[in-house]
Amino acid sequence: MGKSLADNKGGLFLVNTMGRRRERFRSRRRGRVAMFTCGASIYARPHIGNYRTFLHEDILQRYLEYRGYQVQRCINFTDVEDKSLLEASRRGIELDELTNPVAERFRAECAALGIKLPGQIPRSSTTVAEAVRLIKLLLAEGHAYRHGDDIFFDPLSCKNFGRLYGLDLGNWPKERRRFRKDTYPGQRWNRGDFVLWHGSCLDGTESFCWTTELGPGRPAWNIQDPAIISKHLGSQVDICCGGTDNLIRHHDYNLAVMEAATGRRPFARYWIHIAHVLINGSKMSKSRGNVLYPDDLYQQGFRPVDLRFFLIDGYYRRKIHFSAARLAAARERLDALRVLAAGAVAPVGPEASSGPTVAGRIRRLGSDFEAAMDDDCRVGRAIVGLERQLPPLVEARQLGQLGRRDSARLRRILTRIDTVLGVLFVNGFALGRRTGDAAGPGIC
Repeated sequence: MGKSLADNKGGLFLVNTMGRRRERFRSRRRGRVAMFTCGASIYARPHIGNYRTFLHEDILQRYLEYRGYQVQRCINFTDVEDKSLLEASRRGIELDELTNPVAERFRAECAALGIKLPGQIPRSSTTVAEAVRLIKLLLAEGHAYRHGDDIFFDPLSCKNFGRLYGLDLGNWPKERRRFRKDTYPGQRWNRGDFVLWHGSCLDGTESFCWTTELGPGRPAWNIQDPAIISKHLGSQVDICCGGTDNLIRHHDYNLAVMEAATGRRPFARYWIHIAHVLINGSKMSKSRGNVLYPDDLYQQGFRPVDLRFFLIDGYYRRKIHFSAARLAAARERLDALRVLAAGAVAPVGPEASSGPTVAGRIRRLGSDFEAAMDDDCRVGRAIVGLERQLPPLVEARQLGQLGRRDSARLRRILTRIDTVLGVLFVNGFALGRRTGDAAGPGIC
């Protein structure tokens, strides 16, 4: 329990989307992890499916820190894109008037759910100069070109483009095609060149342009994450995370841009993608009318810690099905687990002494948790382990068979485990009572 980086012989293993392999985690710099997690597009508020992604990224960061790593994490706000600009134009308001309330709500909802965030979250609008710098490099190296007022990226100029997704380039069209929207609906690949710079603004968005060395315009979505990453984390990272949607276009675009601009490979050592939350068998979407937000559930009497527990339980690579009944069942299970945790760490009397099997059970409590988490952060398995290991320890305490030294050790182990899970104790960060814990370390 609580091994250092040096004596962790087994090590943490992650399923890397690049290659779809289970790999032992090794950071580029010993004891340090550079981690980029795709943030919110703040033209509209995130739903609970988005928060499943943010919660798993939180669990991963916390477990890396549990294992002794110093995590440099960057998460971004996308505020300059077709959707946000058109919505601000439609309402006749400034971009900040549209995006600031969403950003503030996101921070508040993350705090309630116990999600650690860096103190500063950079926005696309604050890294325009870095986007221009990268585009100039891409133009100079022949990876990008001008077409009219816009600038496009040629994917075929990059070796093994689409390798993250596993894209088959065999049926790539012979004629040049250009895709100039920031995003496209549906799970489809745009087989052609993607836009980096909008020099010709969409109707109604002319006021949201910058005057730059590239001319007037704005950075496209496809250059915004690379600009934020290169400014705040450098040319390479250890881990890049996002929802499974990012496997269509977005992450391969980021990968191609970063490697083409910097000449360094690989841009990211490990890619982690989190599966959807389904409602009635379907992914949440506004068009289906099945989108749920956290406060929709709080208004039904559920707590933030209930939602956290429901969304982190199971295995992040598998889809989960949401219903109010499932969330209620998760709440009951969580309450039972919290009763066990409270019973396990309750004070013991001076006459109590440990029975012969207590020390081994305490040791297994920690080692089983680490074994589950080392196997690609299988939180569901870790929770089942707690449910199995805690009852006999609570019984031992009640029978006076848990001595003071072992009781203190058990408390330390459970407290450390909850620095990762954040659901066990009444005063845990998932209830928002330790407010300082909601804002984690980070450089951006």
